[in-house]
Amino acid sequence: MSLGFMNAGVKVVAAFDNWKTAKEIYELNFDHPFYAGDLLSDQSENILKDLKFDMIIGGPPCQDFSIAGNRDDNGKRANMTIRFAELVVKNQPEWFVMENVYNITRSKVLPEAIEIFKKGGYGLTYEVLNASYLGVPQARQRFFMIGKLGEKDGFIREEMLSNHSETSMTVKDYFGDELDLDYYYAHPRSYNRRAIFSVNEPSSTIRGVNRPIPKTYIKHPADKSAPNEGVRALTTKERSLIQTFPEDFKLVGAKTNLEQAIGNAVPVKMAEHIANAINNYLNK
Repeated sequence: MSLGFMNAGVKVVAAFDNWKTAKEIYELNFDHPFYAGDLLSDQSENILKDLKFDMIIGGPPCQDFSIAGNRDDNGKRANMTIRFAELVVKNQPEWFVMENVYNITRSKVLPEAIEIFKKGGYGLTYEVLNASYLGVPQARQRFFMIGKLGEKDGFIREEMLSNHSETSMTVKDYFGDELDLDYYYAHPRSYNRRAIFSVNEPSSTIRGVNRPIPKTYIKHPADKSAPNEGVRALTTKERSLIQTFPEDFKLVGAKTNLEQAIGNAVPVKMAEHIANAINNYLNK
């Protein structure tokens, strides 16, 4: 999220995360302060109290709402969505942006968070957006909520839904001839799903798991190609580029952690679209 907002001209004054790998990658690529800590503790609240800012942007951990496993509306991560709302309301920035998996719209937690925001004086606009229409070669759907003090609900919907492309971006559109393949393997959540994709379509959602194609893999009816020597998994770097991180973005850490960090990230161009929606609203 930070890089997308910075690309749109937003000055980021501080960042928070409680994962060592995130801290290492972040500090390698950004100059502003990074604070390691749990949102559920008092530490983050005390740090926020001493900072000067006009906006809070963030994505409370979303695994409890993810389709990758059983949803748990009462889990710790779900509670962090409520905590995020409480921290926003307590600090009263003029703006906030919250992102999450699209399945949060089916959770019991979202209405609770909305009630907290509205009692705190925020007008809200929220949408599920598809990254492949926002300059990202990936059919990734994410939930975004933008809040502004004293505004009416729906105030920025027009800007959020503007500047979408007419067609979805494919991997080939984004990479041109840089990739040395026509088909690639993306490890599925289960083998009931397809796993071999064409570069002439948007990538499936980049997940936190990246494995080579098993020697025993049996072609799924929806696969774009049979498994053969020309089909491979994408590299860690290629997956970061599909998330629209720039070529010079530095990645450090164990491969498993890097894959998870890349899969957890909001595509840079998608975050940039949200920041530009705010810019367009202000300019209007």
